[in-house]
Amino acid sequence: MDRKVALVTGGSRGIGAAIVRSLGARGFTVAVNCLHSTDLAEKLLRQSGIEGGVFQADATNHSEVADMVKAIERRLGPVDAAIHNANVGLGGSPFVGPFYLTPWEDVKVKVLDEMAAFHALCAATVPGMVDRKWGRIVGVSSIVSRFASVGTGAHAAGKAAMDASCRILSKELGPHGITVNVASPGFIETEVTAREPEALKQKVARITPLKRLGTPDDIGGVVAFLCSDEARWITGQYIPLNGGGSTL
Repeated sequence: MDRKVALVTGGSRGIGAAIVRSLGARGFTVAVNCLHSTDLAEKLLRQSGIEGGVFQADATNHSEVADMVKAIERRLGPVDAAIHNANVGLGGSPFVGPFYLTPWEDVKVKVLDEMAAFHALCAATVPGMVDRKWGRIVGVSSIVSRFASVGTGAHAAGKAAMDASCRILSKELGPHGITVNVASPGFIETEVTAREPEALKQKVARITPLKRLGTPDDIGGVVAFLCSDEARWITGQYIPLNGGGSTL
C-alpha cells in the first residue's frame, strides 16, 4: 500500500493513542486531532517515531473540522482514512444512571455531539475519498450500542445513531471504493474507566471468556487493520471487541 494519511479524532490518549501507534506501525502518516492535549499528542508522535502532525480542533464543530482537514491536506496530504474516536459528551463515562432519570439535556448533548463529530468528519473527508476512489472510515463505537448495560442509555443512543449512519454510508460509498466499518469496544482499561468501581471491573473480567479487561492496544490493532488495503473486502460491519463477551 502506498503511504497514506489517516486522521484520528481524539487521538492523544487511551484508545485514540493506541490507534495512532497501530496506524504508524502499518506505515500510515497520522494526523492526530485533539481539543486540548496537544503536548501529549506531540509526545505520542515523537516517542513512537510516527510521521504526522497534531491538529487542534473541536471535533463537534463543522467549521473547525473543515479547516483542520484543509490544514492536514496542506501539510501531510489528502486524508485517506478517517477514524471517529473523539470522546464527546457527558464527561466521557458511559455510566450516567437510569435512562428515565437522565436529564433530557444530557441525552440530547450526547446524541447530538456524537453525531455532530461523526458528520463533521465525514463531510470534510469523504468528498476527497470519492474523487480518489479509495478511502476508509472507521467509527469507534461502544458495545453498549447493541448489548444493553444498565445506566448507559444516553451513551448507547449516541453510539447507536453513529452505527446506523455507518451502515448507510457503507452502501452509499461502496461504489466509490470506500469502506465503512464500526469497531465496538467493550470494557477497556483507560483513564475514563479507571474511575469505575473495582468490583465492576472484576465482574466484567470474570464473565469475559478471555478472563481479563481489554486494553487500548486491543482496539488499536483492529482499527488499523480496517484502514489497511488487506481489509478492502470488509465494509458495513459492526465488530465487537470485548474478548468474546457478546458471544452468547
